[in-house]
Amino acid sequence: MRRLAAAVLLVLALGAGSASADTFAVVPEDAAQLVAGTVALPSAEVPNQAGSILLPPGVWEAAFLPARELSYEELQGLWVRAGAAYGIPWQVLAAINKIETNFGRNMGPSSAGAVGWMQFMPDTWLRWGMDGNADGLADPWNPEDAIHAAARYLAAANGRTDIPRAIFAYNHAQWYVDDVLQLAAMFGGDLAGADAVFSLDRMAVALEEAEVQVAGIAEQLAAAEAAQAQAAANAGGLAGVADDLDQLISDRAAAEKDAFQAGQELAAATTEVDRLRAELDQARAALDAARSGARSASFAPAAAGLLRMPTRADGYVFPVGGSPSAISVARTHHDYPAADIAAPMGAPLYGLADGIVLSLADDGRCGTGFVLRTLDGLEWVYCHLSYRDPGLEQGSLVSAGQWVGLVGSTGNSTGPHLHLGLRPARYPQEMPWFQEFAGIAYTWQDGPAEPSARTTPVFALVPPDEPAEDVVEFTLSGG
Repeated sequence: MRRLAAAVLLVLALGAGSASADTFAVVPEDAAQLVAGTVALPSAEVPNQAGSILLPPGVWEAAFLPARELSYEELQGLWVRAGAAYGIPWQVLAAINKIETNFGRNMGPSSAGAVGWMQFMPDTWLRWGMDGNADGLADPWNPEDAIHAAARYLAAANGRTDIPRAIFAYNHAQWYVDDVLQLAAMFGGDLAGADAVFSLDRMAVALEEAEVQVAGIAEQLAAAEAAQAQAAANAGGLAGVADDLDQLISDRAAAEKDAFQAGQELAAATTEVDRLRAELDQARAALDAARSGARSASFAPAAAGLLRMPTRADGYVFPVGGSPSAISVARTHHDYPAADIAAPMGAPLYGLADGIVLSLADDGRCGTGFVLRTLDGLEWVYCHLSYRDPGLEQGSLVSAGQWVGLVGSTGNSTGPHLHLGLRPARYPQEMPWFQEFAGIAYTWQDGPAEPSARTTPVFALVPPDEPAEDVVEFTLSGG
């Protein structure tokens, strides 16, 4: 049974009908397309008929053609044109473009299978995708096609009259609606308002690159230091054998040769450690500069989200910086109470409340981490950091929201995340303050699945003397 949508097409366009008992029939989609569409663009009221669009080869796996890079000015013009074509605020298209793909820098395919400039799922693209640049292909990896299709989809979801509802149709999460509207508001009411957002974007890119660089170099340094320690142990053991006068001369000669080789390996390992330490110092200086600028610019919730600044609620700070589009949490843990907070490599970490560092961790299980005792007496265990703020030492005071390091995958870890443990043992996810951040700082990993693409039936006036099947009668109240 077909679900009735909010808009009634053609009735308003034709100005037909009386105040009561007008009769409408669901018409074939291809016929509605001819009536409702324009010469250049397909209708927002009628989804694509099966097989009516031509897709590039391998469209769901990767871009068929090299990805296009657009300047901010080119993007701005495209948002404005697409928004005007379908009656959608261009600022909303810009905000979705930023949140979904970082202005085309992260186009997937996502873990859910979404692809392209505006992250369309295959089923949704087949119904609402389009050829926005008239090259004969409906390509979600092409910015003109994808951004026009996003405007079309939002219009089909009543975006001309109820933009929050349309954004919810695009991604069924209230946090997503809030983020889009907040960011769209930052673009302002005219084109000049985009300058601030573009400046924030450049700042966010620089900050993220600095964080990722520090995280990568820090993990390389940890591996190099472990190799250096092993080389030092090997060299020391072989040197001891070579100096053992009780050994045969031939055995001592062989040991001296091995000791020389081990010494060379130790020297090489030490050189690599020194090189990485120097690189890390430079990268940390760049990160400090980027973080300083980001703190001064995080004047609005949307800006703070872009710059991955700490999120506060109910007296606590969520320990991982980012947004629900990038951060997720499992409700349980594989073998004991804890929270595994999945996040991109290099995402910033913060002190979740005021407290004191009880100890540092550098081992094969926790990896790089530390234990923080908060003022309520609870002890929070941070594990698997790629980089820990070198200012953290046993006895260091930490304030809520203080930067303490970067997400990584050190120790016994299968991917980048923060392992957040709690003493006495319990699930942090069950604490009210933690749950306050759901939809603000993270999403639950077992959240409800996205519904299938919405269907928009199309209606047309049926003359009284023409019989029709699949007839729906409407009584219109009011004038």
